[in-house]
Order: sequence, then C-alpha cells, then structure tokens
Amino acid sequence: MSESQGQQDKSHPVLPPAAKVESARRAAELERQRRARASDAPNPTWWAPVFVTLLVSGLVWIVVFYISEGRWPVGAFGYWNLVAGFSLLIAGFAMTMKWK
Repeated sequence: MSESQGQQDKSHPVLPPAAKVESARRAAELERQRRARASDAPNPTWWAPVFVTLLVSGLVWIVVFYISEGRWPVGAFGYWNLVAGFSLLIAGFAMTMKWK
C-alpha cells in the first residue's frame, strides 16, 4: 500500500450503514427546522403597503374605466383595461395570502 492511499483512508473513514442512515436523518431534521424558521419569519415592512396599494389601484383602475365609459385610464386598451385592473387586484390579493 502506498503512502498516498494510507492518507486517503484516514481522510474518508468508512461508515457503517446505520451511521449513514443516522447522518442522513439528522441532516433532514436540520433542514426541516431551517425551513420552519424561515417560514415563521415576519414579512418585510413594505409588504402591507404594497399589497394595499395594488388592491386600491386595481379597484380605482376598474372604476375609472367604467365611469369614463372606456376612455380612461388607457383609451387604446379598450376592454383590456379590465384585465389590467383585475391583474392589479389579483396581485394584491396574492400578496395577502402570504401576509403574517
């Protein structure tokens, strides 16, 4: 046996199968705990103002479209203004689902 092979054997010990299973279980448990801590973290301070702004701006967009009989907010969009307004509403509503 050469000297380099002897050094490789020392750096990578051979683990029995039970130790490998225990090591994998411990690693999985640590990862589960890390994910649980990450999901319990509070939202950033900008979260609530952004989703409220999206909800209000979507509502205002749709109301302005109907009141102006399709001339505003963007006359060239036509009925696609409804899609834009509802997209803002949906984006704001999706943000409320993640709010803590």
